[in-house]
Amino acid sequence: MSFKKIVSLVLMVFLFSCQEKEEPEKKPNIVWLVSEDNSKHFLKLYDEGGAPMPHVEALAKKGIVFNNAFSNAPVCSVARSTIISGCYAPRVGTQYHRRMELAPMPEGLKMFPEYLREAGYYTTNNAKEDYNFVKSDSVWDESSKEATYKNRKPGQPFFHVQNFHATHEGQLHFTKSQMDSTPTQTSVENVTVFPYHPDTPSYRYTNAYYRDLHQKVDTQIGEFLNQLETDGVMENTIIFYYGDHGGVLPRSKGYIYENGLHVPMVVYVPEKWKHLTPIQSGSRTDAFVQFIDLAPTVLNLAGIPIPRQIDGNPFLGESVSLQQLEQRNTAIGYADRFDEKYDLVRSIRKGKYKYMRNYQPFNVDALFNFYRYKMLAYSEWKELFKAGDLNDEQQRFFEARTPEALYDIEKDPHEVYNLAADPKYQNTLLELRTNLQDQVKSMPDLSFYPESYFLEAGLSNPVGFGQQHKNEISELIDIADLSLRPFEAAKADIEKALLSDNPWKRYWGLMVCSTFGKESSPFFKMGVQLSKYDTNNLVRARAIEYLMLNVQNVPNTLILEVLENSESETETNLILNSIALIKTQRPDFKMTIPKSMFPANWTDQAGDLVNRRIDFINENY
Repeated sequence: MSFKKIVSLVLMVFLFSCQEKEEPEKKPNIVWLVSEDNSKHFLKLYDEGGAPMPHVEALAKKGIVFNNAFSNAPVCSVARSTIISGCYAPRVGTQYHRRMELAPMPEGLKMFPEYLREAGYYTTNNAKEDYNFVKSDSVWDESSKEATYKNRKPGQPFFHVQNFHATHEGQLHFTKSQMDSTPTQTSVENVTVFPYHPDTPSYRYTNAYYRDLHQKVDTQIGEFLNQLETDGVMENTIIFYYGDHGGVLPRSKGYIYENGLHVPMVVYVPEKWKHLTPIQSGSRTDAFVQFIDLAPTVLNLAGIPIPRQIDGNPFLGESVSLQQLEQRNTAIGYADRFDEKYDLVRSIRKGKYKYMRNYQPFNVDALFNFYRYKMLAYSEWKELFKAGDLNDEQQRFFEARTPEALYDIEKDPHEVYNLAADPKYQNTLLELRTNLQDQVKSMPDLSFYPESYFLEAGLSNPVGFGQQHKNEISELIDIADLSLRPFEAAKADIEKALLSDNPWKRYWGLMVCSTFGKESSPFFKMGVQLSKYDTNNLVRARAIEYLMLNVQNVPNTLILEVLENSESETETNLILNSIALIKTQRPDFKMTIPKSMFPANWTDQAGDLVNRRIDFINENY
């Protein structure tokens, strides 16, 4: 080999070596440390009486603590679908937990790790996904319990998600004998019991044990951070720690109170990437961030253009100024179906005020949910209510809600004092009500159609379906909002809805009647006619619900007829939800639903939604 070729070869090796050394400088590594089912209320980092988490606290001393970080949904699959897409779930059809069918990603949009891969990142997830979307094969280089950033090419930047499961709801499904035989490290005497919970030994134990689980997660986080140090990547890696939605003690997971949405979040930015954040290390910020913002934030940190279909906005990256960050003061929440339990609640938090809109306020918070009630604390709460041993704040969980609620979170962090009827807060109420109305209409919010109809008519292209029906959805929202007026002022428009040729206007007219209760008695006769003769089966079911919640007699044979007419498992589950509510609210109501009237694959699985509802209605729980 000639001297010239040797020099040329050496030069190429040198340049390649320099490139390898410089590559980590071009893009930051990004790591997410995600704990399951824990709101900020259980961490000492945020609340006195919370669990000490020394590794998270040490990360916070070198990083940024977000005082106002919010999941948009209080349950795993909906929250994680929001995160992976950067989109509001009710806009894109992923708002139901558990999904009956997977929704396609919005046209032209990919799950955000795909964009990272296209930009040269190695993307890994260990291990939970739980998306309500159809996932392509291009999202992760690896997603499994063995997934690790270590398998990347030399010099390749990585995005890694590490999930920690020890705080998951299932960890609190212990028995009374287990509780009696397993002491907690956290003192049951000094633990904080929330004002809406009964202060009993089992509630104290559950609180203490849950805090122990937080410390277990913290130990696991410490081990992972040590591994980053050992691997020599810590100072080239931006680290996020956050909870995937709120906590799991009763009235948190599955509910859009603060305990269901307000999550811990800490972000560590190493020295060489300080230019990507306007916030100083070791500080806290009151800026509001939501889960729709996580995808665009990671893309922004990686220098990747943010797709226009994403709803969120980045809160870190060179393009984000401190002034922009400090102006962020709003978060949106949504709650729909959780397993077999249906609801429709939307919320907006703006500064210290939280506005909640209960579109089905007659659908009580305490309505039975098989998975929730596996927890001793839930079962005990129900028994104490039946015995009359709860105070006003504690028994509200079992009562019909108001259509709207307003809370001052600074004064009332646990949302037990509804200010909606207080004249001093009317300007705030009207402002937030309007803000939320604008939000659900602008999406538009697909939950104003029954889930079964949406799956049939809109699932193939949820965003396109929403845009095509945007005006109709807006009209349905206006009908739903008739419940915010005095009955006499709303009466004519309710009648118009009940007489409409559009079945979904009749459907919402009946739910408004159920909200007004006995005040809507002028529509009882119309309700009877709709229950017997309406051409839409779900309208008939809502009419039955309306009548029976107001102690009007409806023969069980009519209820069974409507169930027999159901054309899908989803439609059946929605009807059974109404029957379960009637059973909950009317102790005199008794009926037996034979499982044999349904296809076997709806009722022969232990975890099946229809199966659970029938067992509850037939008093097998």
